[in-house]
Amino acid sequence: MIRKAEPCDAKTVAALALRLWPEHAVEELEAEFGELLKDTSCTIFLAEQDGEAIGFAQCQLRHDYVEGTDSSPVGYLEGVYVAEPYRNQRIASALLKACEDWAREMGCTEFASDCELKNTDSLRFHLAAGFTEANRIICFVKEL
Repeated sequence: MIRKAEPCDAKTVAALALRLWPEHAVEELEAEFGELLKDTSCTIFLAEQDGEAIGFAQCQLRHDYVEGTDSSPVGYLEGVYVAEPYRNQRIASALLKACEDWAREMGCTEFASDCELKNTDSLRFHLAAGFTEANRIICFVKEL
Protein backbone atom coordinates (compact mmCIF):
# COMPACT_ATOMS: atom_id res chain seq x y z
CA MET A 1 0.00 0.00 0.00
CA ILE A 2 1.25 3.50 -0.85
CA ARG A 3 0.15 6.39 1.35
CA LYS A 4 1.09 10.00 1.86
CA ALA A 5 3.28 10.43 4.93
CA GLU A 6 2.15 12.69 7.77
CA PRO A 7 4.31 14.76 10.16
CA CYS A 8 4.02 11.96 12.74
CA ASP A 9 5.83 9.65 10.24
CA ALA A 10 9.09 11.66 10.33
CA LYS A 11 10.89 9.04 12.45
CA THR A 12 9.80 6.20 10.14
CA VAL A 13 10.85 8.10 7.03
CA ALA A 14 14.19 9.00 8.65
CA ALA A 15 14.93 5.34 9.45
CA LEU A 16 14.35 4.39 5.80
CA ALA A 17 16.24 7.43 4.50
CA LEU A 18 19.26 6.53 6.62
CA ARG A 19 19.65 3.42 4.43
CA LEU A 20 19.67 5.64 1.33
CA TRP A 21 21.82 8.42 2.81
CA PRO A 22 23.98 6.71 5.48
CA GLU A 23 26.33 9.70 5.79
CA HIS A 24 23.64 11.51 7.81
CA ALA A 25 22.63 11.06 11.44
CA VAL A 26 19.13 9.69 12.02
CA GLU A 27 18.31 12.66 14.29
CA GLU A 28 19.29 15.08 11.52
CA LEU A 29 17.09 13.26 9.02
CA GLU A 30 14.17 13.07 11.43
CA ALA A 31 14.31 16.83 12.02
CA GLU A 32 14.62 17.52 8.28
CA PHE A 33 11.72 15.24 7.34
CA GLY A 34 9.64 16.65 10.18
CA GLU A 35 9.96 20.09 8.56
CA LEU A 36 9.46 18.82 5.01
CA LEU A 37 6.28 17.01 5.99
CA LYS A 38 4.79 20.37 7.03
CA ASP A 39 5.84 22.08 3.77
CA THR A 40 3.13 22.23 1.10
CA SER A 41 5.75 22.31 -1.69
CA CYS A 42 7.03 18.88 -0.67
CA THR A 43 5.52 15.46 -0.11
CA ILE A 44 6.70 12.05 0.97
CA PHE A 45 5.01 8.76 0.22
CA LEU A 46 5.45 5.58 2.23
CA ALA A 47 5.15 2.03 0.94
CA GLU A 48 3.82 -0.34 3.57
CA GLN A 49 3.32 -4.07 3.69
CA ASP A 50 1.67 -5.84 6.61
CA GLY A 51 1.84 -2.61 8.62
CA GLU A 52 5.59 -2.22 8.10
CA ALA A 53 7.16 0.70 6.21
CA ILE A 54 9.28 -0.84 3.47
CA GLY A 55 10.03 2.15 1.25
CA PHE A 56 9.58 5.85 0.66
CA ALA A 57 9.80 8.50 -2.01
CA GLN A 58 10.37 12.20 -1.45
CA CYS A 59 9.46 14.79 -4.06
CA GLN A 60 9.04 18.51 -4.11
CA LEU A 61 8.44 21.47 -6.33
CA ARG A 62 11.51 23.14 -7.73
CA HIS A 63 11.08 26.71 -8.93
CA ASP A 64 14.73 27.24 -9.88
CA TYR A 65 16.17 26.00 -13.17
CA VAL A 66 16.01 22.23 -13.52
CA GLU A 67 18.35 20.73 -16.10
CA GLY A 68 16.53 19.79 -19.31
CA THR A 69 13.16 21.35 -18.41
CA ASP A 70 11.24 24.27 -19.89
CA SER A 71 8.66 25.00 -17.21
CA SER A 72 8.33 26.02 -13.58
CA PRO A 73 7.61 24.66 -11.11
CA VAL A 74 8.93 21.19 -11.85
CA GLY A 75 8.13 18.16 -9.75
CA TYR A 76 11.42 16.68 -8.57
CA LEU A 77 12.12 13.22 -7.20
CA GLU A 78 14.58 13.88 -4.39
CA GLY A 79 14.94 10.27 -3.30
CA VAL A 80 13.34 6.85 -3.53
CA TYR A 81 14.20 3.78 -1.49
CA VAL A 82 12.76 0.28 -1.13
CA ALA A 83 14.15 -2.21 1.39
CA GLU A 84 16.18 -5.01 -0.21
CA PRO A 85 13.72 -7.91 0.33
CA TYR A 86 10.95 -5.95 -1.42
CA ARG A 87 12.84 -4.84 -4.52
CA ASN A 88 11.90 -5.88 -8.06
CA GLN A 89 8.20 -5.91 -7.14
CA ARG A 90 7.37 -2.52 -8.76
CA ILE A 91 7.12 -0.78 -5.38
CA ALA A 92 9.55 1.98 -6.41
CA SER A 93 7.49 2.45 -9.58
CA ALA A 94 4.32 2.81 -7.50
CA LEU A 95 6.05 5.35 -5.25
CA LEU A 96 7.23 7.27 -8.32
CA LYS A 97 3.71 7.26 -9.78
CA ALA A 98 2.34 8.71 -6.52
CA CYS A 99 4.96 11.48 -6.74
CA GLU A 100 4.15 12.18 -10.38
CA ASP A 101 0.42 12.32 -9.63
CA TRP A 102 1.06 14.75 -6.77
CA ALA A 103 3.23 16.97 -9.01
CA ARG A 104 0.50 16.95 -11.68
CA GLU A 105 -2.05 18.00 -9.02
CA MET A 106 0.33 20.82 -8.05
CA GLY A 107 0.23 22.13 -11.64
CA CYS A 108 3.49 20.67 -12.95
CA THR A 109 3.82 19.61 -16.56
CA GLU A 110 7.33 18.19 -16.13
CA PHE A 111 8.95 15.88 -13.59
CA ALA A 112 12.69 15.45 -13.08
CA SER A 113 15.26 13.65 -10.98
CA ASP A 114 18.97 12.93 -10.81
CA CYS A 115 21.44 10.28 -9.71
CA GLU A 116 25.16 9.99 -9.18
CA LEU A 117 27.16 8.99 -12.27
CA LYS A 118 28.26 5.73 -10.61
CA ASN A 119 24.77 4.73 -9.41
CA THR A 120 23.90 2.34 -12.22
CA ASP A 121 20.93 0.83 -10.32
CA SER A 122 19.32 4.27 -10.07
CA LEU A 123 20.12 5.02 -13.72
CA ARG A 124 18.43 1.78 -14.82
CA PHE A 125 15.39 2.55 -12.63
CA HIS A 126 15.02 6.06 -14.07
CA LEU A 127 15.35 4.92 -17.67
CA ALA A 128 12.90 2.04 -17.14
CA ALA A 129 10.46 4.53 -15.56
CA GLY A 130 10.42 6.63 -18.72
CA PHE A 131 12.91 9.35 -17.82
CA THR A 132 15.31 10.50 -20.54
CA GLU A 133 18.82 11.60 -19.70
CA ALA A 134 19.08 15.39 -19.91
CA ASN A 135 22.77 15.91 -19.22
CA ARG A 136 25.84 14.62 -17.40
CA ILE A 137 27.97 16.92 -15.30
CA ILE A 138 31.02 16.84 -13.11
CA CYS A 139 30.90 19.23 -10.18
CA PHE A 140 34.00 20.90 -8.77
CA VAL A 141 34.89 22.44 -5.42
CA LYS A 142 38.02 23.89 -3.85
CA GLU A 143 38.95 25.31 -0.50
CA LEU A 144 39.48 29.07 -0.26
